[in-house]
Amino acid sequence: MTHDTLSDVLRAVRLRGAVYFYVTGGSDWAAEAPPGCDIAAAVMPGVDHVIEYHVVARGSCWAAVLGAPPIRLAEGDVVLFPQGDAHVVSSAPGVRPTRLDREWMAATAGVPKPMPIAMQGADTPGAAADAKASTILVCGFLGCDLRPFNPLVASLPRMLHLAARPGSDWIAPVMHQAVRESRDQRPGSEAVLERLSEMMFVDAIRRHLDALPAGSTGWLAGLCDRVVGKALTLLHERPGDPWSVERLSDRVGLSRSALHDRFVHFVGQAPMQYLGRWRMQVAARELTESHAPVASIALDLGYDSEAAFSRAFRRVVGMPPGEWRRRHRAMAGAAAAPAGRRPQAVAGDV
Repeated sequence: MTHDTLSDVLRAVRLRGAVYFYVTGGSDWAAEAPPGCDIAAAVMPGVDHVIEYHVVARGSCWAAVLGAPPIRLAEGDVVLFPQGDAHVVSSAPGVRPTRLDREWMAATAGVPKPMPIAMQGADTPGAAADAKASTILVCGFLGCDLRPFNPLVASLPRMLHLAARPGSDWIAPVMHQAVRESRDQRPGSEAVLERLSEMMFVDAIRRHLDALPAGSTGWLAGLCDRVVGKALTLLHERPGDPWSVERLSDRVGLSRSALHDRFVHFVGQAPMQYLGRWRMQVAARELTESHAPVASIALDLGYDSEAAFSRAFRRVVGMPPGEWRRRHRAMAGAAAAPAGRRPQAVAGDV
C-alpha cells in the first residue's frame, strides 16, 4: 500500500511539539505533573490535548501514572503519557513528590526553553552542575487535536515506555542536541526544537506498533491487519468517494458482514461510522487552515450540499462549520500573539 495512513492521521490532528524542561536530579527527588488538560492552556495555548514525555539523558529514575505501579527508566529510555494522565517521576519509588501545578506552569510560560530545573539534591543548573548530576531528564510536551476525531491517541496506553536500544538509538543524543540548540538560541531554534520532538513521537509510535503483541485490538492494531488495514487505507486515501459497505467489501475481498465484524473488532466502530467521523476531522483541518468556502469543503468530502455537510458536522462536533472556523482562528490568533517581554531564564529547586 502506497498510502501512509499513520502519517495521514498525524497531519490531520496537527501534531506539534516542543522541548520545555531540562531537569537535573541529585539524591532523593520526585516531581508530580498534573493532568494534561489542567496545563494545556499554559504550556501550549490553542491546543486541544497535550502529551508529556521524558527522555532519560543520564542515569536512571522511576515513572508512574498516579495510583499505578512505577516502572524503572534507564539511560536512553523514553516514557510518554498519551492520555494526559497525572504522573510522578522520581529517583526511587515512594519519594514524596513536589507538584508542578497549573499556576507554576503558567508563571514560567514565558521563560526561554528548555527551562532548567534543579530537583532536590542537585546544584543550580549550569555546565558544572550538569557534569555532576546523577540524573538528567529532557522533558517536554506534544500537542494535537482530539476533536472532532483522533483515532491514534485513543488507541495508545496511559503510559508508553520505550527502552533504549544500545548502538541504534538516536533519541537521547538528539535530545542533548535539542538542549544545546535551545541554549545557543540561534535563528530557527524554535522550529528545530518543535521538529525534534515530533520526530521523537513518531518514532515512539512506530516502535510501539512494531511491538504490539498478537491478539491486540485498537486502531493501531487494525493498521497491521491485512483486511482492516487495507480498508483504512482506502477510506483515508479517498475520503470524499461515495463509499458504501458493499463497495468497500468488494475492494478488500471480504463479505459485508465479515468486514463489518472485523472492522468493529479492531477499530471499535463500523466502517461507515468511522468514515463519517474521519471526514469531520479532515473538514475541521480545512476549516482551520484554509480559506476554502464551506460548500467547497462539503463537496470535496462527498456531501451533496452544504446543508447536508453542516448537519453532519454539527452532529459530530456540536457546532456549525462556520462557528468552528471562527473559534479556532480566534484561538490561533491568541496563541500567536506576543506575550510581552520574555523574562530571563531562571532555575531553582521545585
